[in-house]
Amino acid sequence: MKILNKEFEKTFVNDLEELFLWRRDVKSFSNTTIDQDTLERLMSFACKAPSVGNSQPWRFMLINTLETRQAIFEEFKRENKQAAERYKKETKQEYLKLKLEGLLEAPSHLAVYSETTPLRGKGLGRSTMPETVRYSTVLAIGQLWLHARALGLGLGWVSILNPKNINQILQAPKNWDLIAYLCLGYPKLNSQIPYLEEVNWQSRDGFKEFIIYR
Repeated sequence: MKILNKEFEKTFVNDLEELFLWRRDVKSFSNTTIDQDTLERLMSFACKAPSVGNSQPWRFMLINTLETRQAIFEEFKRENKQAAERYKKETKQEYLKLKLEGLLEAPSHLAVYSETTPLRGKGLGRSTMPETVRYSTVLAIGQLWLHARALGLGLGWVSILNPKNINQILQAPKNWDLIAYLCLGYPKLNSQIPYLEEVNWQSRDGFKEFIIYR
C-alpha cells in the first residue's frame, strides 16, 4: 500500500481555524431556498465522515411537506412549554425569551438517524462499544455543519423534541435512532459568538477547564 501524506499550507490552516469559529448554531434564517445540487453536495461530504468499522450508519431524511413541518413545530411547542416549567420563576422568564429553533424560517429540514445495527462493517469495532455507531453519525453531522458554514449556510440543531413522537410523525423505521433534527438555510445574522453566550445564558469556558492529567 502506498503511503501518502498531505501537509496543508498555513493559510489554509488559518482559514480552517476561522471556519471552526464561524460554525455556530443558527436559529434565524432568510427565506432563500437552497438548490438541490448544493444539498446533495452537503450530503455527499457528510457521508465521507469516519465511522466505526466503516459501517456508515447515518440516514438523512429531508422534510419537504408543510404539513409534516407544522407537526414538528407543534411538537417543539409542547416540549418547549414543558421544558420551561423545569426552571424557577426568574430563570423561566429568561428561558422563554430565548430563540431555540428556526423551524418556520429555515428552507430545509433534515432529520438525521443512525441505523442501530448496520450490515455494513460486519460489526467491526462495536461489540465492546456499541454506542460508537451513533457517535459515527454525530461525526457526519459535524462534517455537514462545517461544510455548510464554508458555503455560507447556517445549521441549527433542534433538540427540544421527543424522539418517539418525531419517529411517529416521520414514520421512521424501528431500527433507526433519531440523532438530530436540523434546520438548514442562509443565516439572517452572522456571529462568531455562540448565541447563548451573547444573551448571557452560558459563557464559553476555556479549554483548560476540561483537561485532566493522570
